[in-house]
Amino acid sequence: MQAAAMKIGSTEILDTFAEAFRMRYTRLVISAIDDYWLDAALNELCGYGSSVIACDAEVGVDQRIPASESPDGRPAAVVLAFGFSTEALSKAIPNRVGQCVMTCPTTAVFNGLEEAEETIPLGKHLRYFGDGLQKSKVISGTRYWRIPVMDGEFLVEENVGIGKGVAGGNIILQGTDQITALNAARRASEAIRDMPGVIAPFPGGVVRSGSKVGSRYKKLVASINEAFCPTLRGRVETKLVDRANACYEIVVNGIDEEAVASAMKVLLNEAAGDGVLAIGAGNYGGKLGKFHFKLHELLK
Repeated sequence: MQAAAMKIGSTEILDTFAEAFRMRYTRLVISAIDDYWLDAALNELCGYGSSVIACDAEVGVDQRIPASESPDGRPAAVVLAFGFSTEALSKAIPNRVGQCVMTCPTTAVFNGLEEAEETIPLGKHLRYFGDGLQKSKVISGTRYWRIPVMDGEFLVEENVGIGKGVAGGNIILQGTDQITALNAARRASEAIRDMPGVIAPFPGGVVRSGSKVGSRYKKLVASINEAFCPTLRGRVETKLVDRANACYEIVVNGIDEEAVASAMKVLLNEAAGDGVLAIGAGNYGGKLGKFHFKLHELLK
């Protein structure tokens, strides 16, 4: 006897799973004199940080911190950055902070993983920009570097912690038309924007060019997932349900398995609605990623 379909309202939740991977991450706390300059730094730091298929790291804002709770009493935000290895992050993070945050007026950078088993150098690396005129100060066992810049000093911690995170949790929603699907994707991505411990690193938290592993072109490690492209229906084997004319994917990275699972549950509930015919997820048959997030189990 066939099991009854699982639904949220009129939206069918497909019996599939999202396949995610172990990745390393770091947690930076960025502060600035006000929200304008904080936003300027965050936009630069998180740019070109959607997928490690081509980017040096997957980067996004985790949450905002009010001035009363920030390390230096100013507006601040937590940024999470994910990479395949500690070595990869040890290159990406100093480069991004040096180019995107140190250059931004009034900013400072603090380590957000104080009890991490691994660390990478940050201020220890960036201090050389001070050309020998930089100074350091140890407070409660933590070394900070004060690098002279044209509006005063850029304050940055010597090292930042590295943790073991989970990347690649996802949902794929199918809508009757582009606007319906886009509105669903937006409300879902906005619903997890302030959830602690997770980021959705793609533009606006949404992916329209979902990918598969491999390509007919030998130099490409990934290419378009044609099974979800409505314009290719009839030319390739499709995974689109009847009447679906637009698909969007939302990818979630988190500090641990529980954080990703919680975010995916929110995504499923928020994306469902009128005109959203089905929600599934992307996977590789369970052969590549260690973590399998089964949609039906998330909703039980």
